[in-house]
Amino acid sequence: IGGYVKIAGMVDESMDTAYLNSEPQPWEFRSRPMWARMLVISAGVIMNLLLALFIFWGIHFSRGTYIAETTEIGYVYPGSPFEKAGLQPGDKILTINGKKVTRWIDLQNEIYIENLGDEIKIEFERNNQFQIITIPPGEIAVPSDTTIGLMVAHTKTLIEAVEPQMPASDMGLKAGDTILTVNNIAVNQMKAIEIIRSNAGKDISISWKRGNEIFEGSTKVTPEGRIGIRIASVYTGPSTYVRFTIFQAFGEAFKDIGQSIRLFYLTFKKIFTGKASVKDSLGGPIAIAQLTTQTAEIGFLAFLWFMAQLSISLAILNILPIPALDGGHLVILIYEKIFKREIPTKVKIAIQQVGFIILMALMAFIIYNDLSRF
Repeated sequence: IGGYVKIAGMVDESMDTAYLNSEPQPWEFRSRPMWARMLVISAGVIMNLLLALFIFWGIHFSRGTYIAETTEIGYVYPGSPFEKAGLQPGDKILTINGKKVTRWIDLQNEIYIENLGDEIKIEFERNNQFQIITIPPGEIAVPSDTTIGLMVAHTKTLIEAVEPQMPASDMGLKAGDTILTVNNIAVNQMKAIEIIRSNAGKDISISWKRGNEIFEGSTKVTPEGRIGIRIASVYTGPSTYVRFTIFQAFGEAFKDIGQSIRLFYLTFKKIFTGKASVKDSLGGPIAIAQLTTQTAEIGFLAFLWFMAQLSISLAILNILPIPALDGGHLVILIYEKIFKREIPTKVKIAIQQVGFIILMALMAFIIYNDLSRF
């Protein structure tokens, strides 16, 4: 999903100017018309967006969409702002900043898009009593598979795959089984993962359902906190199922890309206005590696969805008008097109050098941010 290609006849971050000592060749970048050079420079960004588009399309077309017609909480992530504010499994969200929500997708949009970084006032029902909590500005980070904070109720924990010669395989678990309890605690997907990880190197008991039969067994968790299963959360509560045609799935995929770009914009807007934390909002290779592993454990579709989001992020970052990035090269081409004159090679090299220094500083900051967070 990313890489570098040295293009013949072009000044880039390699600072190679040897080609200037020879006559322009027909196949070189400098010999091509302006529209062709702009297309080549934008090709990486375009491919990142196309990859995301086809991943989103495949997900929507293959499985459609289940719209959860509930706002009941099934799981609250430990350490999240929601847990700190006092929300518990079983609570039913009624309003967010005064706006009524009746579906889980509405709840997510209000928290993670419309009010990201702002103070969030949540009205909810618990044991037939109405309560209100307030989460201070900036407490809620950009949503990811580790910071999303809340999980919908009415789900079952389905095993998608079992690794051979791992504890789960040895105790008889199979793909298609539904996990009922871990250590005699009724679990959903994230609760199961939480208990298994917290018992690294220890024995645990598991009960599961296969068809109409209930099975029980025990096994020892690996020191890494794994038993060798990939599990998914399957919503079983009140819902509306929408099936998409080929063209409708493309429409939904475009909506997903648009929403991702808007979320990217809102995130950086919140960062620059001080309403969102840089530490919680930006991630580098360490964060990406951890999230990739975690989404793969959650399920294959979650992993694909994360890959699509990552591809969109790369496209947006690469098109930013920063020297050494594709966006910086594109700005230079646009300048030359408007003013009908080429920027001197020495100036281009100086621009690339400045951009390279900026990128290295940004990379160092992000890696430091990763290390300080993990």
